[in-house]
Amino acid sequence: MDDPDAPGEAARVASRDAVRDTYDRIAAHFSETRAHPWPQIEAFLDGRAGDVGLDLGCGNGRHAEPLAARCARVVGLDVSRALLDLAVERARERGVEAAWVQGDAGRLPVRRDAVDLAVYVAALHHLPSRAARRGSLDELARVLAPTGAALVSVWSTTHGKFDATEGFDTVVDWTLPDGETVPRYYHIYDPAEFDADLAASALAVERTFTDSGNCFAVVRVEGKRT
Repeated sequence: MDDPDAPGEAARVASRDAVRDTYDRIAAHFSETRAHPWPQIEAFLDGRAGDVGLDLGCGNGRHAEPLAARCARVVGLDVSRALLDLAVERARERGVEAAWVQGDAGRLPVRRDAVDLAVYVAALHHLPSRAARRGSLDELARVLAPTGAALVSVWSTTHGKFDATEGFDTVVDWTLPDGETVPRYYHIYDPAEFDADLAASALAVERTFTDSGNCFAVVRVEGKRT
């Protein structure tokens, strides 16, 4: 870990409210640096389609756009109101139809079996405990249709920024244009830990892989959920 004081600082900024306030604070600058969909998402969506798509932890809505090209209806959910406001503006400018919802990834305001395609990228690692993260994976399983599929990603110890081999809590500062730094809570997963949390959830894993310092999983519920 880069900073020996990070565990204490991480605990201070790890709550749901703290994460929401952090992203409300940095939303405008953060959005400027998040213009294009990840290639891993475009690869996951290639050849897939459905009625309802869910962008979980949608940020400024950049990943709702490829979902909207493949689904009749799309819901973008995020804890940050400021990011959702930017998502609404971006969607209006680009002619993307979506419903934008402020909500908690641990208590999704979506009915069971409703979602055909979901992307849950770069957000799970902001939840403040292992129980919360596993609970959120179970929520994703609850809302996925029996034949639905989702792509989940988290930051990983395979990222060159970190020298750890086991998962850990830390703070990654966001630097605003005026030089102010805003601490952001992360749980950095090691690949085995990510596999373990997926296995403990109600999701069935189709495959996992690491890429660009992230752990990814393509998941379903068929054959796993009871």
